[in-house]
Amino acid sequence: MTLPTGEQFELETTTSTGDVRATVTAVAAGLRTLTINGIDLVPSYGEDETPPSGSGIVLVPWPNRIRDGVWTHEGTSYQLAITEPARSNAIHGLLRYTEYTPVEQDRDSATLSATIHPQMGYPFTVRTAVRYELVSDGLKVTHFLENQGGESAPVAVGTHPFLKIGGVPTEDLVLRLRAASHIEVDDRLLPTGEISVEDTPWDFREGRRVGDLQLDDAFGELASVDGTVEHTLTAPDGRSVSVWADDEFAYVQVFTTDSYPGESMAIAVEPMTAPADAFNSGKGVRWLDPGEQWEISWGIRFAGFTAE
Repeated sequence: MTLPTGEQFELETTTSTGDVRATVTAVAAGLRTLTINGIDLVPSYGEDETPPSGSGIVLVPWPNRIRDGVWTHEGTSYQLAITEPARSNAIHGLLRYTEYTPVEQDRDSATLSATIHPQMGYPFTVRTAVRYELVSDGLKVTHFLENQGGESAPVAVGTHPFLKIGGVPTEDLVLRLRAASHIEVDDRLLPTGEISVEDTPWDFREGRRVGDLQLDDAFGELASVDGTVEHTLTAPDGRSVSVWADDEFAYVQVFTTDSYPGESMAIAVEPMTAPADAFNSGKGVRWLDPGEQWEISWGIRFAGFTAE
């Protein structure tokens, strides 16, 4: 039987804190499971299921939405397939249903590759690869992109990890975002402006309990330390799980849902190099020259856990 997410790549390593394990899927190069000593750090789903709410998938060559699937560059308009019909948008790139090819795997890492070929609305050839590697404090994910075509190609990268601390209700976690601005949107979740989070409900810099938050919001002006941005969920007992990213991931999307199977509440903290509708605004879009390569990393870090 062929699984909905294709081949499953099981990773494991032993750290001073204990055993870290992960499962990566061939389809969408997705993260399906991540545990420390058997404690879930992401809400998992069955290998016989599709990723709920895009759980763990890679978003390339753009994250989020493009208005009407149309973008224009130097006087030429391009029409992408409408993949969010309810809002008439093109959403989450071109590889979310693509089966990646394994390039390399060992006990604690796996590298998967897929090529974006010229197609409606995106007449470029871009080779992509994703390397998942278990490290001493969690997971490191590195994206490699290479323009294999004959003209410059626009690219942006996003990813869609949900986070949790097994045994702790997500509602009881405290969310801290190192973000000083909030991207305002219309009813199609497309940007209309960007405001300071100061004195607004969007200020998570000091941390706020998740509770019954209802979010599908992007944030910018991220504060980095030594070239890295980190956003954290902390349990009442002090344990935490964080998403960290190179500062080229200049935006973060936070999404909450009460419809994730098996979870009363689930929260995704999604690093993005560009916000919604970036192919039109130009914000965060990287234009790769023919033969040019781009490498960026993010990861999931745990802290406060003790060895068994």
